[in-house]
Amino acid sequence: MSDYYALLEVSRDASADEIKRAYRKLARKYHPDTNPDPEAAERFKEIAQAYEVLSDPEKRARYDRFGPDGVDGPMGAGFAGGSINDIFDAFFGGGSPFGGGPRRPAGKPRGADLEVVLDLPFEDAVFGARRPIEVRTAVVCETCEATGARPGTHATSCAECGGSGQVQRIRQSFLGQMVTNSVCPRCGGQGETIPDPCPDCRGEGRRVEERTYTVDIPAGVDTGSTLRLTGRGAAGLRGGPAGDLYVHVRVQAHERFTRDGVDLHVELPISFAQAALGATIALDTLDGTEDVVIPRGTQPGATFRLRGLGVPHLERRTRGDLLVHVRVVVPDDLDEAQEALLRDLAAARGEAVAPPEEGLFSKIRSAFR
Repeated sequence: MSDYYALLEVSRDASADEIKRAYRKLARKYHPDTNPDPEAAERFKEIAQAYEVLSDPEKRARYDRFGPDGVDGPMGAGFAGGSINDIFDAFFGGGSPFGGGPRRPAGKPRGADLEVVLDLPFEDAVFGARRPIEVRTAVVCETCEATGARPGTHATSCAECGGSGQVQRIRQSFLGQMVTNSVCPRCGGQGETIPDPCPDCRGEGRRVEERTYTVDIPAGVDTGSTLRLTGRGAAGLRGGPAGDLYVHVRVQAHERFTRDGVDLHVELPISFAQAALGATIALDTLDGTEDVVIPRGTQPGATFRLRGLGVPHLERRTRGDLLVHVRVVVPDDLDEAQEALLRDLAAARGEAVAPPEEGLFSKIRSAFR
């Protein structure tokens, strides 16, 4: 076990302030977040252990008198030279569940995710499209280039937490001395402060602006579909990564077509004669004009399927079908000649029909008889 004073590079009669300044200096130098050297993490742990002992007057006195074994507490036997955190390291493979050495989240905090609703025309949902969307979001401040500091200045390590982003609190318990960590109240866990903030972003490294993004809408989306635009959310604080943008699709109704999954439905009105005698009728579909063959004797409500004219599958290269529902339209504006033809047809088929309606002049003549 190395000498704690040597680890902190101070003399044995160093004051509490000297020990604190030495620890902060070495913590910044060997912190794993800033030093990629694999040995830096172990050195940082040793420095934190030394500071934990020497920063506490009672533990420092026991260390000066008995050495490392004198600060192990009631559970020190069998863990010579260690602390309560070493015991938890042995059993849990990490820091103490009550706190442990100074740690800070790796990297800058990520920006918030954003959500928008996109109203999409029916045809765009079927065939896909590229649509612009406008969002009000936090973007990187170009004045300070996301540092948060006024141009020509820079951020400094937080004096409260020594750049770790967390502060330690030591308390006594029946297990001995417990060390807990909490977010540094001065820097908010950033590990740095901005003495001279950027005038445009007020130290955040980002500004709120209106932005327009182009969204690629895949063919086959429907109401309830959500598209994710990675990195198009709000920019993170002081250079942190941006969040994501989630686009919730809401498809507008069509005046003629309805949708059921990947199938489309449309109503085709035909006349009584076309239903009885058959016909070929041109139908306007989303893909253009298609001929629909109506067989002789088609009944009202009959359905014809046009394969491959529906909605594309999102995960396959196939499409659904277009279902054409026949609606027989009964004329209500027959002239005398047309009515006579229908009555002749009804008589030939032996069908009972209502008598013809009398005209106004016929009713007047009948009244004077």
